[in-house]
Amino acid sequence: MVLDSLANADLYVSLHPAFKKAFDYIKSTDFSKLEPQKIYLDEKNLFVNFTEITGKDAQTAKMESHKDYIDIQVAIEQDEQMGYTPVCDLKDVRDAYNPEKDVMFWKDPAQVMLTVKKGQFAIFFPEDGHQPGIGEGKWKKVIVKVKL
Repeated sequence: MVLDSLANADLYVSLHPAFKKAFDYIKSTDFSKLEPQKIYLDEKNLFVNFTEITGKDAQTAKMESHKDYIDIQVAIEQDEQMGYTPVCDLKDVRDAYNPEKDVMFWKDPAQVMLTVKKGQFAIFFPEDGHQPGIGEGKWKKVIVKVKL
């Protein structure tokens, strides 16, 4: 798991061949002028879910993990709370792995709560359980899906 400012994104482009393209797109796009949508940067290998979410409390937000994709979650409108637990510590399955959606949900609570501030990003690898969307109200966010 990585948490940092978009200003430091270039420090992480060596972690995956598609990260440079992903961060270049994020940094060059004015999301305030776009409607929520899915944007394909490299077919199913690299795409952006620009979405509006309704915040939940930590007891309602679901812990999730992925096997085929890395998530780069970007706070573009407001700070967002997210929970984190290494997948190796997750034991209580809520919903079995769905290969079509590349997601598994867990009942386990987060070991750590973090705040992704506006202008920051969090990278979650397959070994990182994460619980996004904790907060009040509605906001838009960017989730980049990077195929392993």
